[in-house]
Amino acid sequence: MNEKVKLTEEQIKARNPSYGFQDLLDLEDVDVPPALRENTNTYLGSEDLPLDRWTSREFFDLEVQKLWTRTWQMACRESQVAKPGDYLVYDIANFSILITRTEEGELKAYHNSCLHRGRALKRGAGSSPELRCPYHGFTWALSGEFKGAPCEWDFPHIDKGEFSLPEVKVDTWAGWVLINMDENAQPLEEYMGILPEHFERWNHEQRYISMHVQKVIGANWKAVLEAFIESYHAIATHPQIMSYQGIDNSQYDVWGDNVSRTITPSAIVNPSHEDQYDEQDSVNTMLGTSVLVGETGDDSETAVKSRARDTIAGINSEAFQPMHSETLEGYATKSELMDSTLYLLFPNFAPWAGFGPVLTYRHRPNGDDHNSCIMDIFFLNPFPEGEERPDDAPTVRLEIDEPFSKAADVMGEGLARIFDQDASNLPQVQKGMKASKKGTVTLANYQEVRIRHFHQTLDKYLNA
Repeated sequence: MNEKVKLTEEQIKARNPSYGFQDLLDLEDVDVPPALRENTNTYLGSEDLPLDRWTSREFFDLEVQKLWTRTWQMACRESQVAKPGDYLVYDIANFSILITRTEEGELKAYHNSCLHRGRALKRGAGSSPELRCPYHGFTWALSGEFKGAPCEWDFPHIDKGEFSLPEVKVDTWAGWVLINMDENAQPLEEYMGILPEHFERWNHEQRYISMHVQKVIGANWKAVLEAFIESYHAIATHPQIMSYQGIDNSQYDVWGDNVSRTITPSAIVNPSHEDQYDEQDSVNTMLGTSVLVGETGDDSETAVKSRARDTIAGINSEAFQPMHSETLEGYATKSELMDSTLYLLFPNFAPWAGFGPVLTYRHRPNGDDHNSCIMDIFFLNPFPEGEERPDDAPTVRLEIDEPFSKAADVMGEGLARIFDQDASNLPQVQKGMKASKKGTVTLANYQEVRIRHFHQTLDKYLNA
């Protein structure tokens, strides 16, 4: 065995010695899906990363040039462009992509720029029978063909057949619409690796947006994204969840270049806090504050059954069943009913997995500003097949100085508090990075392996 392999095994073994997520799966009463049994145990090195990756304008400009123009990015839900004429504008850095549905029902995506004088053709979202520039009236069909303009006699040099809107690659997965500006991009299915196979069981197509909060945060987009691909920070940042989330023994996985995952078990006391809480505390706190628990319709204290995970799983199975056509009892694992299972599709699309209402995140630069970003938080609720799809919730937008608590009426106070705790850290992360004399960040070998994986993939794009 060579030295590198020995080192890898030593680094992997440097783990909390108490039980891990796979040990909890051993206690399941039903068959565990292979996706949850995968455990990559990945070690990717321990070198520091330079801080200019988050603070440098030059690094940001390189991302604009080489990252955002070549990767698949989540733009919206299919339901937001469901009917002919529906459109939605997805902005990323300096780029603007116009997504629409043609009269034949085909999804199309275009660079959102008039071929006459460059004005953005659309903004926001809406419905229109054609794509007409408000500036001078140049008009294109939903299918992209040029239809005409006022005073066409003054443009004899325009060949209508060559004046179609430049297209952008567009595809769908699990009810999401994704775009890629690279004409030679690999197909989305290949880019996604194991993700479609893992998510097939959870049927995220059969969902609607029950909440969408969009907030500007005063930190580089990567610094904000990284706060949500590791659970390690929760010990200090979210102390109120230590009674019901096993932060210490979260499982971290990476596959290929583009996919990673964190699974943090719920309804257990965090191992390093077992002297402070018991399983009854787990149940009581989850019922009072956690978005991972369904409505019980009863404000009284719920007694723990054999284990807190059994108790919460029973509550959630009953609460989530009306949202599904298939029977959850005897099929869904406890993990799929309560655990925080968060994937990332590089660079910035982060869907949660499971049978209940699930979160999805997206992080992107705030226009041309490398010191701030836009974070989108979606909640997706299932609904039974054969029933009419509920309307998507409207977007609640929060500016840089507005806390998540301002949206507590749609998020719930517990969830808003957690995101406010994160949001209080992140501008100070950006400030501290700029002030650092050390000039680097030091990452954990296991608990922050997804961050290292993310940056190693990023380098492959920037160095190409």
